[in-house]
Amino acid sequence: MRLRVVAVGRDRSGLYAPAIEEYAKRLGRYARFELVEVPEARKHAGTAQAKEEEAGSLLAKLGPRERVVALDERGAEWTSVQLAERVRRWTEGGRDVALVIGGSDGLSRAVLDRAEETLALSRLTLAHRLARLVLVEQLYRAMTILRGEPYHK
Repeated sequence: MRLRVVAVGRDRSGLYAPAIEEYAKRLGRYARFELVEVPEARKHAGTAQAKEEEAGSLLAKLGPRERVVALDERGAEWTSVQLAERVRRWTEGGRDVALVIGGSDGLSRAVLDRAEETLALSRLTLAHRLARLVLVEQLYRAMTILRGEPYHK
């Protein structure tokens, strides 16, 4: 199984990228992990057209048999242990999994419709680049939970 985070934009601030790279490296010990970034729709930023343009880029990166989990504020909130259980089920299912994070305006209806599950990291509004860091850390935590390692206390 391949585990991917497919996200809009890249961290130009330099705040999140080092931490994301560290957790991605750690995740690589447990699963084939990949972070895929698609460009933000800058020309029409803040409009429905931008969200649709980003949706096209996101959908183009998803495989036809891939399980898609959309990150959305209206999604289910899981504990770290519940996420670990989900990851275990995904692994047993044998399909690749893509967790999709939209841009600053969120995900379009087309991406949400493609998703088999929706996940909310928090009821708080997170910057989408911060959400990426939280997600990658939680995926690493899930792997350590599944293996009974001491990272999750």
